[in-house]
Amino acid sequence: MSDLLSRPRRLYGLLAAAEMVTWAFLLAGMTATYLLDAGHLPVRVGGSLHGFVFLAYALVTLVVGVDQRWSGRDLVLGLASAVVPFVTVPFERSAARRGLLGERWQLRDAGRSPSGPVEGLVAAAVGRPALAGLLGVVGVGATFAVLLALGPPTQWFA
Repeated sequence: MSDLLSRPRRLYGLLAAAEMVTWAFLLAGMTATYLLDAGHLPVRVGGSLHGFVFLAYALVTLVVGVDQRWSGRDLVLGLASAVVPFVTVPFERSAARRGLLGERWQLRDAGRSPSGPVEGLVAAAVGRPALAGLLGVVGVGATFAVLLALGPPTQWFA
């Protein structure tokens, strides 16, 4: 686990692949539910897996983007890639080709000092990867639970 968290490129690649796989689960669940009349369990399972990984991917995109000093455009594209099915891996590969995904954390391993409170928070996270990973999972889980309690976005304003 520590090797996974020690390299931004590896962590981002794993989350990009997981997000893409959970899109497949969600789409398979939707197919089973709405085309094969299999009940709502398949879409609930696929949707839950995808929702949790979607939030984790968004968090990792923000951490990696801040640490690697992505432009605002690249950060938005990274986040938006999770909204369109199967685009996270092509985005991750493009980011790697363009040098946006380093093998080292800039705010820890490259000796770059934080230049503001957001970078300070990211520096603290990458400085303690196990703790940050645990807090990330707990934070994503809490956000996921709140969103589940709120229900589908289509019901928020109904």
